Formats: sequence, structure tokens, C-alpha cells
Amino acid sequence: MYEQSLSDRFIEIFDCKPEIISTAPGRVNLIGDHTDYNQGFVLPAAIHMTTTIAASRRLDREVQTFAQGFAKSLDQFPLDNIETCSKETWPNYIRGTIKYLQDVSKNFSGVNILLSGDIPQGAGLSSSASLEIALLRAISELYQLNIKGIEAALIGQKAENAFVGCNCGIMDQLVVALGLQGNAMLLDCSDLSYQDIPIPEGSTILVVNSNIKRELVDSEYNARRKQCESVAKFLNVSSLRDLDIENLYKAEELLSDELFRRARHVITENRRVIDAAKAMEDNDLKLLGQLMAESHKSLRDDYEVSTNELDFLVDIISTEMGGTGGVRMTGGGFGGCVVSIMPKEKISSVISSVKTYYSKFSGIEADFYQCTASSGAFRRATRA
Repeated sequence: MYEQSLSDRFIEIFDCKPEIISTAPGRVNLIGDHTDYNQGFVLPAAIHMTTTIAASRRLDREVQTFAQGFAKSLDQFPLDNIETCSKETWPNYIRGTIKYLQDVSKNFSGVNILLSGDIPQGAGLSSSASLEIALLRAISELYQLNIKGIEAALIGQKAENAFVGCNCGIMDQLVVALGLQGNAMLLDCSDLSYQDIPIPEGSTILVVNSNIKRELVDSEYNARRKQCESVAKFLNVSSLRDLDIENLYKAEELLSDELFRRARHVITENRRVIDAAKAMEDNDLKLLGQLMAESHKSLRDDYEVSTNELDFLVDIISTEMGGTGGVRMTGGGFGGCVVSIMPKEKISSVISSVKTYYSKFSGIEADFYQCTASSGAFRRATRA
């Protein structure tokens, strides 16, 4: 029904039928924040909420795009002269992705694109990476470009870094492209090797959005990235991935307290990610919960990216779970979401507790997303 209505809307806008419909999931990171751009380890999962793109080929070299739900008019641009759109932000994710796709393959011409989706905007669930990867899968299928998942992830990351201006790592795009249903992905960001890690049996993922606007996230994210790079350079390693905790402590007196704590978070978080993947494989929710609690504390105290609201949500959910699962802030920080993994039977009581206490504390209502681990765009079929 949804695809039929999307197809009907496509015909209304472009006066032709879509030739392909592709979908890409959002993602949530279970553990491993601010490690990806330090060439470390992360443990995200693709989720059931998606971006869907309907597309058809054009005979000319124009791209025409309409975003269902928040665009009032078509965004149009020529393939041979792609510039940033100053009026709105969303077209730049499409423009940048297509611009850098041409660095990989020029064997395509114009495209009609209709995009729609149900990933909440601004919640830290990677709606932008989902858009980029859904688009690349659609164009690859339309023009038989044979783009692979890792290749698509790198194109999407470059679009965000060089065109949109967001200095993100590779995690979002890679799990959105190559996640596997029922699994998280243990990803090594230094060489892009990955392993599928089953979600513990009988458990579910709950994301709670604090609805605190992440106003500082871009500037503070970039500042912390520079801090990490400066420590790596000072200690003569290519990235903090290559520094162990013993050598960091040996250099403690040579670093400011702030830089020391930033590096300590990254190094200890990498260890927690590896241990969390093992805990999930062993179906050990208690150990996973301990590791997620340590991660949140480190993000709060060493990396200083949490907020009072996120801390409050973590405390409520942790208390309600009673040691049967884990919860932590997730994403860039300064607002956004907490992620928890717990036995399915705990969901209703956790949601009830948050609804009862969070609004009294913050004056804001939280949003809840019970997530199912899903397959990435390059591990699922497209539809004609």
C-alpha cells in the first residue's frame, strides 16, 4: 500500500512510473561513540525505520528531486555543474552524493527522484546516511553501476564531509549499507572490516529521544575531533586507535587534564566495544549493561558530551531494568537520544517510568522508538 501510494505520487510529479524503489534503514549505535573518527571500534545496528527512494532514468543530464513531507517544490540541478543549495539543507545530501558518485562512475545520466521516510529528523538515527545510501542503491540499480556496499558508504561519507560540511566518520553509512537483520555490526573503522553480532535472544532495543535540541553538537563535535587529533600527533601515533592506556598514563603529565580525559575516553571505549560484542554473543545482558553504564559515565565525565536530561533518562531506565540490560547516551551528544537493550518484558514498565518522571524533571515529553535490527540497503532487494 505504501509503495503504491509512493508510485502514484511519483507519477503525479514526474508524469512517468518509477523504475526502481530502494530503501535504506536508519541506525542506532549500541556502544562506541566518538571512536569512529579515531579509527576505532563501534557496535551499531541498522534499524527498521527507513528512507525510501523511487527513481527513474531521464534522457537528459538533469536531476530532479522531490522530498515527500517537507519540500514545497522540486530541487533541480545539472549533473555537470553540481553546486550547493543555499535555500534548504536537504538537497545538499543528494547533490553531494551524486557529485561524488561521479568520481567512481560516470556511466549514468539524469534521474527523477522521489524520497520519503519515517526516520525522525534530528533524533540521531542517521536519516542523512539513510538518504545517501538509499540514493546510491537506486542509481546503481537503475544504471547497472555495480556499486558495492563499502564503496557506497565511502561515497556517502565524502558527501557529508566535503559537500554538506559535517565531519562524520564512516560508521553511519557502513551499517546503513551492510547491516544484517537481527544483528548489530562490530566494525573496525581503521580497515572497514566487520562482523555480524546477534542481538541477544529475547531482548529488544529501545531508543528514547530526550527532545533536547542538539544546538552545540556540530561545533563541539568538531572541537573534540581536533582535540583527539592533537593528542595523537603529540604522542606520535596515527590515531588514538594506536595508543594503549598504559602509554597514555605515562604521558599524563605532558597533556592538559582535558586532553588526557578526551583520549582516555576513546581508548577505554574501544575496549568496551570489543567486550560488549563478546557479551552479546554470550547472551550476557548483565555484562553488556555494565559496559554500557561505563560508556555513559565516560561520555559524561571524560568526553563531556552528555546533558542533565540524558543523565536523568539513563538513571530512570537503569533503575527500572534492575541490572537486566544496558542503557547509555548515544550519538554526538548535547541532547538527542539514549539507547537501551533489555528483555522484551521490561519495555512497558520502562516506558511508563520515563513518561511519569521525565517530563516533571525537564518540562519536555520524551519520544520512544522500539527498534528492530534490520538489514542494510545493500543486503536487501530493490523493487521495480
